[in-house]
Amino acid sequence: MQLIFKLIAGIVLGILIGLFAPYGVTQILITFKALFGELLFFTIPLLILFFITSGIAALPTNAGGLLGRSLGMAYLSTLVAGTVAFVVASILVPMLTSAGSAAPATGQVTLAPFVELTIPPVFSVMTALALAFIFGVGIAATGATQLKDLSDQGRDIIQRLLVKIIIPLLPLYIAGVFAELAAAGTVFGTLRTFGVVLIMALVLHWAWIMVLFTLAGIKAGKSPFGLIRNMLPAYFTALGTMSSAATIPVSLQASKNNGVTPNVADFTVPLFATVHLSGSTITIVSCAVAVMSIYNGLDIPSLTIIVPFILMLGIVMLAAPGVPGGAVMAAVGLLGSMLGFSETAVALMIALYMAQDSFGTACNVTCDGALSILVGEAAAETTAKAPPRS
Repeated sequence: MQLIFKLIAGIVLGILIGLFAPYGVTQILITFKALFGELLFFTIPLLILFFITSGIAALPTNAGGLLGRSLGMAYLSTLVAGTVAFVVASILVPMLTSAGSAAPATGQVTLAPFVELTIPPVFSVMTALALAFIFGVGIAATGATQLKDLSDQGRDIIQRLLVKIIIPLLPLYIAGVFAELAAAGTVFGTLRTFGVVLIMALVLHWAWIMVLFTLAGIKAGKSPFGLIRNMLPAYFTALGTMSSAATIPVSLQASKNNGVTPNVADFTVPLFATVHLSGSTITIVSCAVAVMSIYNGLDIPSLTIIVPFILMLGIVMLAAPGVPGGAVMAAVGLLGSMLGFSETAVALMIALYMAQDSFGTACNVTCDGALSILVGEAAAETTAKAPPRS
């Protein structure tokens, strides 16, 4: 929650500097934004490579059907949630915002950074994704312990970079973004869009929670509202921690209170905390549509274009870093490579996403409880249909 307050402070500071400070002060912030952006975009392919490799290699191989069923449900939930979010956002956001409101107003000064430094990534995002799957699946199949250790250590280094440097400096980065927008005369149109999309994302979160728990309630023969009530402690814990992993103990107890057997809950809850991010996907897709609707040069794509993005996003979400903002950091590369986001558009995306990260995480955690019920019921049906041992 401190990070959210710092981000809000960064937005306010950036607006005030862009509106009232001398151009030189604004350029200092813009220079920091440009340099920090180079570090961020250099880090993203490394993040994808190490986190996804480590995540795939660490999946349990002795759980058989339970693992496949859990991963399938998590991926399907993410895909459907993202697609529904796109359809709703592409209809509502253009109606409630003005196109091109993030473009410089006529007669406004466009400021450049004092210093420009280019740090090319080691490889592209798609190359990182392909390498991650090749090595992740290969390590899981061959038991290559040295490569597993290397991927885990690389993941730990990148996570330390995120926790110690990138995420703490995000408020200054966001301040630079909003200082630039304020100097260009576009900040208030952007903020109006932010308010619209934040409310829309929150409504979509709860709509998806209701959908999943209705399905779970039908399958288990229980009231969806009673099941949701039991998950509320996990929801509010996630609001405060902004971390699915930190909420696992509460989620585990809530799932058991909903009737999930201990052996299923002990397996699915920690797994879903890592691989199921339907709430984060709803937010990423909604925020992406909002940024495209206000940013000149970006058009809201058709469903045939956005579906491949959501398919890839679902894969990336399987191993997104378990830190505040980890989901959007993992998605940054796809936003640039598949949707054409520039650095400024990505910066707006990060600001918009981080402002509601705690609500997306709470949706993830709560929906994990519904999927655990569905997996448990499916496992019980499979056991009941199995022929008795002779």
